[in-house]
Amino acid sequence: MARYIDHTLLKPEATRSEVVRLCREAIENGFYSVCINPSYVQTAALELQGSDVRVCAVVGFPLGATTTAVKAFEASEAVKNGAAEIDMVIHIGALKSGEEKYVFDDIAAVVGAAEGTIVKVIIETGLLTNEEKILACRLAKEAGAHFVKTSTGFGPGGATIGDIQLMRETVGQQVGIKASGGVRTAEAARQMIEAGASRIGTSSGLVIIRE
Repeated sequence: MARYIDHTLLKPEATRSEVVRLCREAIENGFYSVCINPSYVQTAALELQGSDVRVCAVVGFPLGATTTAVKAFEASEAVKNGAAEIDMVIHIGALKSGEEKYVFDDIAAVVGAAEGTIVKVIIETGLLTNEEKILACRLAKEAGAHFVKTSTGFGPGGATIGDIQLMRETVGQQVGIKASGGVRTAEAARQMIEAGASRIGTSSGLVIIRE
């Protein structure tokens, strides 16, 4: 179970010492990555040096409404500083306005700036209709993203089994799915994986692996 988990600390008041502790917990428990805000990427990369734990940085987080150029620069900086994965937020308003080209270009720019680094696209399912979820997943796949992700954890709702199943049906087996938002127990994590999730984003990783 631990290798499914992105050990997450994204609260705005997170301190450097808390990020260091997060990294040490990830090493001790064999989590796949730590997921953090970009300003702490260098700290985490240094702390995780020599381990199998990856650094995952969020981009355009949590609203997704920064410009494409800013998201691309943020992704590029994160990679230079040691991020091995990027979790970007789509422009939710553009998606809901039917601006498919904007959303596609936004994702593609981050994929390009990440230069081969894994990119996960957060679609914020709690704000979308099923049709919009399908469209967001399709655009993410077409733009070259490696994963689609349910939620930031800052929006309404979180990961649901129904959303994971819908996302898997849409992207097929070639694209990963990260269930994030409200996954706090081992049983919930198992249900998400059975529904098609290939990664779990949670701040409750220690609870999950000890249940």
